[in-house]
Amino acid sequence: MTHSADLSHEYALREQGYRYIAGLDEAGRGAWAGPVVAGAVILPLDRFDLAHALEGVNDSKQLTPAQRQRLLPIIMQIAIAVGVGQATREEIDTLGIVPATRLAMQRAIEQLTVQPDALLTDALRLPWSSGPCFPVIKGDQRSLSIAAASIVAKVTRDHHMAQLDTLYPQYGFRLHKGYGTPLHQRMLQQCGPCPEHRTSYAPVRALLPPSQEK
Repeated sequence: MTHSADLSHEYALREQGYRYIAGLDEAGRGAWAGPVVAGAVILPLDRFDLAHALEGVNDSKQLTPAQRQRLLPIIMQIAIAVGVGQATREEIDTLGIVPATRLAMQRAIEQLTVQPDALLTDALRLPWSSGPCFPVIKGDQRSLSIAAASIVAKVTRDHHMAQLDTLYPQYGFRLHKGYGTPLHQRMLQQCGPCPEHRTSYAPVRALLPPSQEK
């Protein structure tokens, strides 16, 4: 069952005295190639028509690419602050995907022009956070701030993967964005991994020469 993102979590935190609440989400955590990208969004919760102004904003995975492209400039215009951070393929392989995702989120927070006094995440705890962090199960489907962050992260990462496609056109990154689709599997088997493939992931590691295995 899916949910429609709303502002109930944000308003509940406002009642507790928090003023600037940042929603955080990531894109690319399950991909076999490329970075993991995080978005951070602080919405103007005192705007009376905020939910209406953000109509259509939901978990990025439930939206088409065209819908995400349409909604991104609306989010950018309405939000008090938007930050984007990423962790590279090398950092993912060195740290592991969960620590790398947390690092990307930390970098997204650092890019905000207004520092939040509370964080909402899609079920992920952030040990580095000095302020309160509230993980929400299926947060990208329940919180508009997290949903907006998911769109920011997804559109940013998709654009990055399209750029990688020009560097490594044989893999079809523009089409599958680095995820383990049949096309990606086939091209990976034919061409072997490129420098953007996550060698710590089993499907990629299985195709490495013995000298490169981690």
